[in-house]
Amino acid sequence: MAPSVQNIAATLPAMAAQRPHGLAIVVPHGRDTHRKRAYTHLTYAQLDAWSDRIGRGLLAAGIARGERAVLMVKPSLEFFALTFGLFKAGIVPVLVDPGLGLKQLKQCIGESEPHAFIGIPLAHAARALLGWGRDSLRQRITVGPRLGWGGLTLAQVGALAGENVAPLLADTAGDDTAAILFTSGSTGPAKGAVYQHQHFLGQVELIRSTYGIEPGEIDLPTFPLFALFDPALGMTAVVPQMDFARPAAVDPQMLRELIDDWGVTNVFGSPALLATVVRHAQAQSGGVQWPSVRRVLSAGAPVPAAVLEGMAQILPEHAQVFTPYGATESLPVASIGSRQVLHETRAKTEAGAGVCVGRVVPPVQVAILQISDAPIAAWHDALLCQVGEIGEICVYGPTTTASYFGRPKATELAKIRRGEQVWHRMGDVGYFDAEGLLWYCGRKGHRVHAASGVMHTAPVEEIFNTHKQVRRTALVGVHEAGQVEPLLCVERAADCTLNNRQLLSELAELGRHHGATQPVRRWLVHPKFPVDIRHNAKIGREQLAVWAQARLAQAVRT
Repeated sequence: MAPSVQNIAATLPAMAAQRPHGLAIVVPHGRDTHRKRAYTHLTYAQLDAWSDRIGRGLLAAGIARGERAVLMVKPSLEFFALTFGLFKAGIVPVLVDPGLGLKQLKQCIGESEPHAFIGIPLAHAARALLGWGRDSLRQRITVGPRLGWGGLTLAQVGALAGENVAPLLADTAGDDTAAILFTSGSTGPAKGAVYQHQHFLGQVELIRSTYGIEPGEIDLPTFPLFALFDPALGMTAVVPQMDFARPAAVDPQMLRELIDDWGVTNVFGSPALLATVVRHAQAQSGGVQWPSVRRVLSAGAPVPAAVLEGMAQILPEHAQVFTPYGATESLPVASIGSRQVLHETRAKTEAGAGVCVGRVVPPVQVAILQISDAPIAAWHDALLCQVGEIGEICVYGPTTTASYFGRPKATELAKIRRGEQVWHRMGDVGYFDAEGLLWYCGRKGHRVHAASGVMHTAPVEEIFNTHKQVRRTALVGVHEAGQVEPLLCVERAADCTLNNRQLLSELAELGRHHGATQPVRRWLVHPKFPVDIRHNAKIGREQLAVWAQARLAQAVRT
């Protein structure tokens, strides 16, 4: 039943009424005397009541509806209760990845001008030491022991609610600000996307309808923000014990244990996390099985075909990996399943067609526009590309955000007015094929303006990535003799048996057989590519370009 109030938190009391004793959140909590993993949990009724109490306490503590509160709390029972408490009170949570680094964290928190800071002791210690939000903060709330920085503890916030046990739900409108979610900062400064309540509600419905998620399912979310959708979807969230800023370092045995303990039906994990799981499974003599899992969702970057093949050996026959395409500013946009990738689109990808991201998810609209690095103030159809022509991917739908907080120039660059609609420029390039499938060809800012013409990253890299002794490659542009030349950075596979000279010679031979790769004449082996902190999957090509340029300059000097 649709909530009567346009507030994402309205889904929680609805679930509490339908399934009061159903488990909403489960968190591992050490081991029992038999060395079995122990757990703590909240039912829907308990989460609903606790978040009501927290919301009332936050208002009583002087944080007003519409004000912003930075939330830096690890995924836990408290994290979920606080997030829904903030939504219920109409207070706007500001969510920033702690792995962004101290400089970007200070910038993001300063830009959001928070009125409150809610965090674990370590986050408060960093805030106090480094001056995060010093000019705007009025209230400080500690989840855990409070030291010398003042403010309140979470327990004290709950006590401020008094004896009032009436339900709490701010009567927000769909276009009221619900949260500020910062982008990963993998291709530039992290920016705060302004989420309205209608965006969250639209996201829940798109995810539910696209993937057939049903109330009562069990989710294993290895990305904290996705876990917030679980109570709204009627799923139980089993929160893993892991470093969420380093998903590639996950313990696959721990994931398997949680899946077996709870009969997990849905898993959300980055491509890097799935690659770790596959490597672990292949190293086991009997393999690894996830028998209860119905689907795996993976986002943040394309999932390599070899990883999809490996996951097919782990999942039941009826299950597959789905890769929703989108961004913080609009998700999901399109989706494709691993069966279609492995049986239909993989061959085209490996021949230089780019990466197929599937069909657009209704009612989302996608248009391919002529590539431009300048702002586009208003829509006009002359911008549109033809079928098969690579251009910039632009989207509009129920989840598409309209602005960045405190960054008018970034908003101007990323948004296009089309009547009453605000379209988002994804910053990706791609095209539609004749069958209506959407193909991704790389980031707009990563295209290489070589003397031979414009080159896009995905069509080139996916050809070279077919080499069995390569883990991944990255196309960058370097300046040489007054012009830009394409250069391929190469990361060797962990079990690579060739020396660098042999490997690069074989890659050069491979490149000669495809039109997209023929202009590449320079290669460098890199020990380990830099990747984004959120998914550990997006390659830091800007950093690689600087490294490659320095290596070439060094070679000239010597």
